[in-house]
Amino acid sequence: MGELASESSTPGDQLWRKGATELAGLIRSGEVSSTEVVEAHLRRIEEVNPQLNAVVVVLADEALDAAKAADRQRSAGGALGPLHGVPVTIKENIDVAGTPTTSGVVALGEAISPVDSPVVERLRAAGAVVVGRTNLPDMGLRISTDSSLRGLTRNPWHPDRTAGGSSGGEASAIASGMSPLGAGNDIGGSLRNPAHCCGISSIKPSTGRVPHATAIPPVDGPLSFQLMAVNGPMARHLDDVRLGLEVMNGPDPRDPASVPAPLSFPDTGGPVRVALLPEPPGGSTDPGVADVVRQAGAHLAAAGYEVEEVVPPQYEAVLDAWSGFLFTELRTMRPVLDQIMGEDGRGFLNTILDAAPALDLEAYVGLFARRRELARAWAEFFATYPVIVSPIWAQPAFEHGWDVGSPAHSLATMELLRPVMPANLLGLPAAATPGGTSAGMPVGVQCIAAPFRDDRALDAAAAIQAAVGVIAPVDPFVNG
Repeated sequence: MGELASESSTPGDQLWRKGATELAGLIRSGEVSSTEVVEAHLRRIEEVNPQLNAVVVVLADEALDAAKAADRQRSAGGALGPLHGVPVTIKENIDVAGTPTTSGVVALGEAISPVDSPVVERLRAAGAVVVGRTNLPDMGLRISTDSSLRGLTRNPWHPDRTAGGSSGGEASAIASGMSPLGAGNDIGGSLRNPAHCCGISSIKPSTGRVPHATAIPPVDGPLSFQLMAVNGPMARHLDDVRLGLEVMNGPDPRDPASVPAPLSFPDTGGPVRVALLPEPPGGSTDPGVADVVRQAGAHLAAAGYEVEEVVPPQYEAVLDAWSGFLFTELRTMRPVLDQIMGEDGRGFLNTILDAAPALDLEAYVGLFARRRELARAWAEFFATYPVIVSPIWAQPAFEHGWDVGSPAHSLATMELLRPVMPANLLGLPAAATPGGTSAGMPVGVQCIAAPFRDDRALDAAAAIQAAVGVIAPVDPFVNG
């Protein structure tokens, strides 16, 4: 079982325990150098990554060169970005120039991008140092991180429990101190699922806030990906998540759907009302998970929020629309996915697609009108309840391979996943943070807000973290 990582007697060896914002301040003040910080994280990767397999490519030479350049720039009195000299890690389906964007499959093992994605470009412009690439399941289409190219990623809290997915490598790396900040993405909870499993924080931003672009074909994905998939930051501290979002925010010409949206809005005054949803409709919820969500509601109430248990409108219809939209398009991609995905990932996807209703053209087109109807109903709900607080998963992190152990387990996986779906379908911001633990494992909660009110979602999550505390990094205890 994971436990809070122990303090070390030497300051340099403690640097991997610190958050990105704190590290940037230490580097800016000259108390430590970027080289010291990067070396500390590289040592931590060397120490714990063999047990976890979270960082699948270590960019040690490039990172040390960048750190030394950052130190020279500071010594020369140059302008320093908000992440100057701070190490970061990047999920392996986001382009990092000169490295392959593998999406976790053998077929893309040598798909080297000539340029950075906009997210990585902005992290570097803010002064960040990329130290490694992190693991994901095949094509990001599973919520447990086991890649046919890179292998299984373990959860630092427990060797036999999933790290979540698809940004599971990022979460495992951050939760174990290998990185203070990372970049992942989310079409079905992939920034939030691993946060739940590994005890860290993240935000699935509003659709359009953070640009997405890739140099690896297909450059332009299907419509469901355009409308529901987003890039975003992951960290242990919500202050770092907020900083990461500030760095990533804003339009880029490579993504025509990205927009210039402010990061915060004027306070309207008065307490914010919260709709608490400890047991989301559409399936069962583990009592321990529900208890943690209710505790999060109590923390918000203590912080001045008005909390009421209430279900958002047409919740199960939202879940149906998410699956109908995504699964219809994945069916059209099935011949290609069958060729490049590994056995477990392919079997999981095919089980889900075979069980889902097949929509004809008329029904698929009708989903767009239905989506707008649901979005309008939720917009009216947000006018009364500006924040919705729910589980991320309705169950705790499961054992490795459980999701592909049988068709029944694969279908049950979609049931436990249901709380993440509304934010994707409706383009909503959803900030994730640990609400506590149950049976020795972290339990994440998510704070969902209206489109582009990412600040409101982060504020609520920060109030929960202020009460619960930051529960990582942890030292992994892996059998064998």
